[in-house]
Order: sequence, then structure tokens, then C-alpha cells
Amino acid sequence: MNAQNSKLIKQGLWDNNPALVQLLGLCPLLAVTNSVVNSIGLGLATLIVLTGSNLSISLFRNLVPEAVRLPIFVMIIAALVTAIELLMQALTYELYLILGIFIPLIVTNCIIMGRADAFASRNPVKESLIDGLSMSVGFMAVLVLLGAIRELIGTGALFANMHLLFGETARDWHWVVAEDYPQFLFAILPPGAFVALGLLIALKNLIDARIEARKKELECALPPHQGVKGNKRVRVTGHIS
Repeated sequence: MNAQNSKLIKQGLWDNNPALVQLLGLCPLLAVTNSVVNSIGLGLATLIVLTGSNLSISLFRNLVPEAVRLPIFVMIIAALVTAIELLMQALTYELYLILGIFIPLIVTNCIIMGRADAFASRNPVKESLIDGLSMSVGFMAVLVLLGAIRELIGTGALFANMHLLFGETARDWHWVVAEDYPQFLFAILPPGAFVALGLLIALKNLIDARIEARKKELECALPPHQGVKGNKRVRVTGHIS
């Protein structure tokens, strides 16, 4: 994997994470992340749509007229979302009903339209595919982490109702911390999502600050002649005898 692809992956997963850095897609992020199964369901739907739209738009980027590119992008995204809706209705109907309006609202998700316009329409297929995958996986990771935090604090359990997505074999995945755990309603409601997301953003900023401080410490510890790439230009003045 070359340096450019590695940078794209790192951008999507951490440096430019759409949920923690760009703060895009907050409506579904805060609304449906009250459980892990909801988060995984929405995350997978977003991953398929974002990756598919990036791939499609990059393939036809040179054929799309500038004047109508945004309507065409919306049509491509809407077609993918419709396919996901039909697939969920056929395979995971109960989960589809729980997620409700947030599945069709993927069409208006700023992450998907933003990557289509800013990246996929201007870059080759391979890079656009990597960008779509990394951005969607980064977004899904925040969804699942937020869902796990809220479900654990709010209900004292994890992985409830996983059979809605993975079938009857996943019914036993339900893990209960304590049988007599008093439910903490604040964590399950949207205000709890705001607080949990704010804490995740603060944690990421703290980690970034520590990494940056560590880099500066290492740079200061290096001898003066190290870390300089290339040849230095030396100006010679006066006469040489």
C-alpha cells in the first residue's frame, strides 16, 4: 500500500473522521445510537451507500456535465438508498421499522454528498473507493462505540436484540451486567447522545494533543544535524585565496 492510500485511510479513520472532526451526519448519529444493533444497522447501510456512490461517481466523473452534476449525484445516492431499503425490508424488516425515517434520510447525509463532490468527482476509482471505505468505516466505528456506551450505561446490558440483524443465532449474544441494574434514561435519550459524543470528541482531541506533544519532544531530543533532509545551501562571501 502506497503512502497516498495509507493517508486516505488514516484521514477517514482518525485525522478527518466525519463524526468526530467534520461533525457531519449528526442527526442519525445522535438519534439511533441508543443500542449497538441500531448503530451497526445504520452504519452498514451508510457504508454501502457511501462506498457505492464514491465508486459510481468516480467511474463516470468525466461524463457528467458540470451544470447537472449535483442532481446526478443525488440520483445515484437515492438509487443506492432505495436498494438498501428494499434489502432491509426483505431481510431485517423489524430493524428497518426501528430505524424508520433515518434509512431514507441517508440520501441527505452530508458525509455522502460531501465525499461525492469533494473527492469522488475529482479522483480515480481506486482512491475514491478507499476514501469511501475509510470514511464510512470511521463513521460506523463512532456509531457503534456511541451505541455501546449509551446502551451499557442506560440499560446495564450490551448487544440486546442482535437477532434483528444477524438472525436467531445472535439472540444469545445479549450480555447483562446486572439483573437489578436501574435504567439510566438520560443515556438512552438524545441529550445523553450529545454528552457522550462530546466526551468522545474531547478524548480524541486529548489523544491528538498528546501525540503532537510527544512528536515535539522527540524532535527536540534529536541532535541538530539530524532530521534535515537534502543538502543545505551554503553562501560563501569574500575571496578565496
